[in-house]
Formats: sequence, structure tokens, C-alpha cells
Amino acid sequence: MIAAVITFVLSNFTLTFLVVGLVFSLVAVARAPKPVSSAVIVEKLISWHVFFAIGAAFLYNFVMHVFFGKMAAAFIGWADSPFQFEVGTASLGFAVVAFIAAFASFELRLAAILGPSIFTLGAAAGHVHQMIVAHNYAPGNAGIIFWTDMLIPLFGFVLLFLQWRLGKPARA
Repeated sequence: MIAAVITFVLSNFTLTFLVVGLVFSLVAVARAPKPVSSAVIVEKLISWHVFFAIGAAFLYNFVMHVFFGKMAAAFIGWADSPFQFEVGTASLGFAVVAFIAAFASFELRLAAILGPSIFTLGAAAGHVHQMIVAHNYAPGNAGIIFWTDMLIPLFGFVLLFLQWRLGKPARA
């Protein structure tokens, strides 16, 4: 059973890091000085979302595509390819920007969310194409990764909108 949980967590790393970011956000909100404003809640959510759901997830994606390319390709239902290295290095770039942006300005967070969102929404479109044309229902093509390719950008854009609307809270 433990092996199955570990496999699920590592195979569905986008969901894993989304949940870890939410847990860190909840802890940060619980530790914030009372009363907690909406702006503080959004600040905690967006900070940890960018750090984990984008930064940590894309760092993991870098490692998998660069160092475990054959396994990553098989998980998606594809053959190994030299493009694995290119996807991996692009993922590393997204991760670095996200780690810098997590606790920085709204504009940097916008960049950290926008770039990877274009990538993952494009990947989701590619997954749909592969499901229709090639009947590729591999877990890395039609599983949780497919859904988080759309959910994580949507959540990020909602958080950006809320932060833009509410403003960043004053530092204590």
C-alpha cells in the first residue's frame, strides 16, 4: 500500500505540489496576525501556489525529463526523444522564475504564472489531440496531469485577479 501511495504521489506530481502549496498556505494563514484580511489570505495562497505548484513542480519536471527521459516519455505514452532535454530545460527556466517570484512583486508573479500557463494549456490541447487521434490514454497524457494542466493555470489566474483587485497586504 505504501508503494502505491508513493507511486501515485510521484506520478501525479502536479496534483501533489498543488496540494502541498495549499497546505502551506493554510498554515501561513493560521499563523498570520489576527484578524486576517482577504488580502493576506490571497497573498499566502499566491505565494505558496507559485512556489510549489509552479516552482517545485517544474523543477521535478526538469529532473524527470532530463535525467529519467525514457521513463517520463513512457508515462506520457511516447517514445524517448532528444526533445526531452529541451522540455526539461524549459521547465527548469519556469521553476527558477517561480522560485524568485513566489515572494516578490505582482508583476513577477504574473510572469511566473503566465509562461508556464501557456505551456501547460498548450500541453492540454496536445493531450486532447493525442487522445482523439492516437487513442493515447496513458496516465501522463489523459490522467491527472491532463486535468492539472488546466486547473493550475486557472487557479493561478484567479489568484492574480484577486491580488490585483485586493492589493498586496502591508508587511508587518
